[in-house]
Amino acid sequence: MLSRLEAKKPSLCYSEPLTTEKVRATLSVLKGILTSCYGPSGRLKQLHNGMGGAVCTTSQSAVLLRNLSVTHPILKILTTSVQNHVSCFSDCGLFTAILCCNLIENVQKTDLTVTTTIKLNTHLLNFCTNYLRSEVCGCRIPVDFSNTPILLCLVRSILTSKPACMLTRKEIDHISVLILRAFLLTIPENTEDPIILGKSIIVPLKGQRVTDSTVLPGVLIEVSEVQLMKILLVRKSSPLKVVLFSTSLSGDFSDPGEGNVVVSDGVFLENAVLDQLINLGRQLVSDRVELVLCQKVIHPSLKQFLTTHQVIAIDRVGVMLMEPLSKVTGAQPIGSLGSISPGSYGSVKDWCSAKFGCKHFFHLIPNEATVSSLLLCNRSDTAWDELKTYEEPGSILQDDGCTQAELQLIAEAFCSALESLAGSLEHDGGEILIDMKYGHFWSIQAGPSSVVNWTDLLSRCGCGVYSSQEELGWSFLRSTCHPFVPQTCLPHESWEVSPQSAHSLTLDCLTAKLSGLQVAVETANLILDLAYVIEDKS
Repeated sequence: MLSRLEAKKPSLCYSEPLTTEKVRATLSVLKGILTSCYGPSGRLKQLHNGMGGAVCTTSQSAVLLRNLSVTHPILKILTTSVQNHVSCFSDCGLFTAILCCNLIENVQKTDLTVTTTIKLNTHLLNFCTNYLRSEVCGCRIPVDFSNTPILLCLVRSILTSKPACMLTRKEIDHISVLILRAFLLTIPENTEDPIILGKSIIVPLKGQRVTDSTVLPGVLIEVSEVQLMKILLVRKSSPLKVVLFSTSLSGDFSDPGEGNVVVSDGVFLENAVLDQLINLGRQLVSDRVELVLCQKVIHPSLKQFLTTHQVIAIDRVGVMLMEPLSKVTGAQPIGSLGSISPGSYGSVKDWCSAKFGCKHFFHLIPNEATVSSLLLCNRSDTAWDELKTYEEPGSILQDDGCTQAELQLIAEAFCSALESLAGSLEHDGGEILIDMKYGHFWSIQAGPSSVVNWTDLLSRCGCGVYSSQEELGWSFLRSTCHPFVPQTCLPHESWEVSPQSAHSLTLDCLTAKLSGLQVAVETANLILDLAYVIEDKS
């Protein structure tokens, strides 16, 4: 009996999607959610499925956008663009999303054609990018590897902006030092051109004290206590010859698909494969291999054979550790059961056992520490997951034939979008000022507005670089003020700051910020250029 089939519903097609009130309202709600989470004092959000389930507490864009249910095509474009940016840079997601929403909202008020808007937006983006990359940029701080306090400021700023991590100041300092140490360990001692960085592996330890976190050179492989006891019975030597398998050593057959496997009469496949594995083991023993690491499963008989010959065999290390293990040992991952080339072997300096919390690890100690393991501890799953933590305006009119009035309208919309973004950093009803010398952000608490001497209410700017005791003039953000060219930051010699004074600095990664700016403008241009949306209704 044939089942009844429901006729397919016709697709919906509607033009100028941004003109509908529903889309604008939804975009405004999304912007409001993201804005309230922005900056060092951003607020937390709790997300949960309407049908029940786990509750997610976060202020991170990656977690917010992953857990928000977005159905409209325009919002999907925006959230996907931001998620792609965050997947590359792991920072500035909220900045990107809020700026994109601001640009869309402001440009719609200008009533200019889409073509003109996109041209001018692109020119203004290039103008901003060229300035931010130039030596005269007033918001860049020179950083070098000999100045660890400044590097610590960057790490600490990122951690401080994640309140759901629930870290104390002491814990933030501890984790910041470990993250910086893990990064510095990825830099090889013998530098070449180009420099090839090593790798830092994050090992989660939930339910532990944050201050128990540590960094160890090399790779930690989690093993059971029973397996570790067996490994400890093997005689140690230094250095160890290592072989690394990316293929399974379990003896299972791969799926032949639609083909056939031809077997000679009297041949048992299981025995033939096991014989091949044992022959492989004999070659490893003959080549004096002392450590066998396998991404997948090792057959118990092969594992017993290797152990009998004083060879350590560890399986199920997983695909995520294959690249770090190859870097640490110098071994080339082997993907077949054939004869092994001598050049595929590697070595490590030593190994030892380790225990952290309730977990046991096999610790590989490298010859050169360009790979490290960062054991990251936190008290709860939620807190740990959160921790895992160019073109001049004058030439625009000449090149594209835009009028001065059109340029003025888009420039005001563009600047207003950036100003609104800066205003989103204030969450307690206070006022935001900018100084007329450096153009930095200053925040004052809500209160009487009759005070004329702002210096009495201000201490340091938002990033902590400048003090209000300098001879500075002030202006409210978004108010009309005379144009001025911000002075550049202090010379490089002035950044030899102590760890104590570095606590007051709040920094962002310039590369991530530049990418976020570009993604925000390009995504806004894409959404503004949408003329029709076709939705398939099944």
